[in-house]
Amino acid sequence: MRSKQQADKDITLPSLPKRGLPPIVNPIARTLILGTLPGEESLRRQQYYGHPQNHFWPVIASLARVSLPSDYPSRVALLRESGFALWDVLLAAERIGSLDSAIRNATPNDFASFFRANPRIGTIAFNGQKAHALFRQHVARNEQVWTSNFRMLILPSTSPAYVKPLGEKTELWRLALATDPVAPRAAKRSQNLRAK
Repeated sequence: MRSKQQADKDITLPSLPKRGLPPIVNPIARTLILGTLPGEESLRRQQYYGHPQNHFWPVIASLARVSLPSDYPSRVALLRESGFALWDVLLAAERIGSLDSAIRNATPNDFASFFRANPRIGTIAFNGQKAHALFRQHVARNEQVWTSNFRMLILPSTSPAYVKPLGEKTELWRLALATDPVAPRAAKRSQNLRAK
């Protein structure tokens, strides 16, 4: 149980503005993986999922059936070669620490422009429930994109705060991503964008 002193400290600490990272994408990407906003260690390193205990990169390596690359550029290359794009729902927000529950005053990324520039993407895979909730709140509700044009997957969070074994998370990701009917959806979205 937290002490009153710690609770008072949490109340008095100011929320600090945080700004996310640019997307990782390539012309062959068909699935966009979305997180919430990079944590403190990721922002310090300027790397997606920079916390060494986050399961994201081990999951991606396992899906590709290769050993986990040790350096960040090789991990990014593997992600691209696997047909994935990577971004966060939020461009910026105020937050104390790295917990998603502490996010305040959020500003979403510009998804309308992103999907116009990347029309092959037909699946949006959310890395955890919070990413999906933020997307619904800040993007879908404002009709920035038409979610019916995409296959939407809510995947188990790779965060170390979500205590599931790596093998279990990996298998759930593999099963969810196994069926990829994105081509018809991508074509439908291209028609919608041309009609606007």
